[in-house]
Amino acid sequence: MPKAIHPYDVIERPLVTEKGSYLLAENKYAFRVARGANKIQIKQAVEKAFDVQVLAVNVMNVRGKQRRWGRRQTLAPAWKKAIVTLAPGDKIELFEGV
Repeated sequence: MPKAIHPYDVIERPLVTEKGSYLLAENKYAFRVARGANKIQIKQAVEKAFDVQVLAVNVMNVRGKQRRWGRRQTLAPAWKKAIVTLAPGDKIELFEGV
């Protein structure tokens, strides 16, 4: 059984990118979420935070990129991305006008 996470700790921030703006036409929204969150927790968090109905949640683990600072090589931390599909007629005002 996964560890319980408070719904407001699941969503870290919305992802406002060019690819994400194309998804808005399909009523899909992208978020950076907690690494330990599963699809059910992400669905509940989005529904509670934005008062919308979620039809589907797709998640992906994004590997950290290698960075260089002079001679030193470091690895940026890995993170989890969620693409949330909303019911027709629902929308999240946070992404409007971006």
